[in-house]
Amino acid sequence: MASATPMLDDIQIVDTDAHISEPYDLWSSRAPAAWRDRLPRIQEIEGQKHWVVDRDVVLGPAGAASVVAKDGHKSKGTEFFGWKLEDVHRASYDMKARVEMLDGFGIHAQVIYPNLAGFGNQRFVSLDDDELRRLCATVYNDAMAEIQADTGNRILPMALMPWWNIDHCVAEVERAAGMGLRGIVMCSDPDSIGLPDLGDDAWSPFWEICSDLDMPVNFHIGASETSWNMFGRAAWPSMGMSRKLALGSANLFMENARVLGNMIYSGVLERYPKVKVVSVESGIGWIPFMLETLDYEWMETGAQSELTLTMPPSEYFRRQIFGCFWFENTAPTKLIDVIGEDNVLFETDFPHPTCLYPDVKKYLAEVTADWSDERRRKILQDNAASLYKVDLGV
Repeated sequence: MASATPMLDDIQIVDTDAHISEPYDLWSSRAPAAWRDRLPRIQEIEGQKHWVVDRDVVLGPAGAASVVAKDGHKSKGTEFFGWKLEDVHRASYDMKARVEMLDGFGIHAQVIYPNLAGFGNQRFVSLDDDELRRLCATVYNDAMAEIQADTGNRILPMALMPWWNIDHCVAEVERAAGMGLRGIVMCSDPDSIGLPDLGDDAWSPFWEICSDLDMPVNFHIGASETSWNMFGRAAWPSMGMSRKLALGSANLFMENARVLGNMIYSGVLERYPKVKVVSVESGIGWIPFMLETLDYEWMETGAQSELTLTMPPSEYFRRQIFGCFWFENTAPTKLIDVIGEDNVLFETDFPHPTCLYPDVKKYLAEVTADWSDERRRKILQDNAASLYKVDLGV
């Protein structure tokens, strides 16, 4: 039987953003003995499973953060808020089952991000014990290295950073690279807890190690308390939960425009031209306007008097930054020439509320119908394969 998507059949698609619903024993099964009762674990509180860290810090109910039910149907409302691991599709938390799902979708490899820790590992920062905070990140990374190896490098987790300590960040980038992990996920706003912001010289050792080890720095949406507005200021209080979820999601995508603008205007990309940055789960339709704005405002406000950039701000994006798309139609069909086909990646966001599921190839066939074979291969395969060192087996 002939394939319904022949233009995709010889492309090894790389999905650059998905999430793991953390298994209940992810930390406890790997915890050093002295820390087993303090690292994240499951406890029953009033008959309900909760995530608990340290001796008594309750992180919340042990949900799955997955909208794909056990039987494969996708929730289109808020019913998933109460789902546990036992209620959702096995591929949400079992990465061997995830690989089987990828095979069904025609996806070769997938980059994954956390849930429990927060998208920038911001949920552990309030812990008083710095060593405990650090172990929350490093034990997670140990588990992710195991997953990557066990799936034959088909699942590629990004390493969490202990971003509240610059020296520990540097050490963890090096350790993650040594374990074979292909990139890191970074909190976008360490200044939110009184540290220097990422443009400050204090972070130079971090940017240097990321540059030297060729470790992409991924800024996932909602990667700090500053940028997380899912149910905060995005929607007016009079709205119900479904509208708050919808509007919170839509506005969350836009937060990364601020993050990328700061990366460019701070001069980080000027100083470290080999550093690669990914704006994760933020779409690409806003990028042309933002780049045009950054160029215009840089000149109109006299910003160049504070810092010398050797290129227009938009050129740093084209040299060093990537954006990811999944559900959009306008940008993939009309704006690729403006954004730059070298700067675009594909994602599914599985198994989150906005995820592209289950008709991945149907969507790709529609939005890439007018692309050249070269563009299709570059955006769906080659850009990500080069960035994350994906073995395509060719």
